[in-house]
Amino acid sequence: MTNTPVPDNYDNFLRSLKERIRTAQVRAALAVNKELVLLYWQIGKEILERQSQEGWGAKVIGRLAKDLKAEFPEMKGFSSRNINYMRAFADTYPDEQIVQQLVAQIPWGHNVRILDSVKSQDERIWYIQQTIENGWSRAVMEHQIETKLYQRQGKAITNFDQALPQPQSELAQQILKSPYNFDFLSLGKEAQERDLERALIAHMRDFLLELGVGFSFVGSQYALKVAEQEFRIDLLFYHLKLRCFIVIDLKMGKFEPAYSGQINFYVNAVDDLLRHPDDQPTIGLVLCKSKENTIVEYSLRGISTPIGVSTHSIEQLPEQLQESLPTVERLQQELNEAAAEIEAKSSNSEE
Repeated sequence: MTNTPVPDNYDNFLRSLKERIRTAQVRAALAVNKELVLLYWQIGKEILERQSQEGWGAKVIGRLAKDLKAEFPEMKGFSSRNINYMRAFADTYPDEQIVQQLVAQIPWGHNVRILDSVKSQDERIWYIQQTIENGWSRAVMEHQIETKLYQRQGKAITNFDQALPQPQSELAQQILKSPYNFDFLSLGKEAQERDLERALIAHMRDFLLELGVGFSFVGSQYALKVAEQEFRIDLLFYHLKLRCFIVIDLKMGKFEPAYSGQINFYVNAVDDLLRHPDDQPTIGLVLCKSKENTIVEYSLRGISTPIGVSTHSIEQLPEQLQESLPTVERLQQELNEAAAEIEAKSSNSEE
């Protein structure tokens, strides 16, 4: 690396970068992340310009990394790898206004993950906006990218355009997705609705993350008394942004037209029995394993209550692996046997 020829004007470029970094260090006390991201964008932009206008080769990045680390040993962002990211960052977002107003609002580590994982510019911008709006950590954002939230968001089939006024209908459409990814669950092929419900409740943190920001859990098997009869809702939530109850009806099979009548009944009952005068209309969501879009659309047509239909996906263990796993009863038996053995050894030692 020490033998790499120094390009023309390299010393002046290095001097100006050092000055810019020192200036950014001062301002960073007030706005650490934004200043750092803007600094990285400016460095990447100038590298692109020098390579384009003055023919600088790729090897100059290694030389630049060495010189900047020598000048600023306390800063960890000047590796060759990270400077290459700065170059890619500036190439991806050539408009400084977009960088200042949007992209620089999220941490550099988030931006690097988006550069690595998202190829479409519209999709990148969407994930940045969602990260800002929802306060996603890097791990949460990575999870949303891996589960293709961009492709799933707003994809539920609904009647919201007819059943809700604007902008409530658009907001409600955007909070629903399809399919919902329940890969954090482990359910066998014979699992029923109650098994799914119990598993979701047992993994409520993951379930709320998948539902999205704003969902507040009210109850499961929530009892409603109508005409001296008791009916139970699988899952009841309240959405803090929409200011309404959301009724979720779980199904482990394919959507059937009768489901729309059932969820319509629950929504009307919640509106009459639980909804506060200041609340927005209750929304119903049928979560099923699969659906035919045309059948869903016909089933929702003419219904005045807001209803959506989505699918859920669960990554099931291979059948051979399921068979090899011990049952809960077998695990409990082994624990009891181990406890008895320990107790027997303890008694023998006392004697």
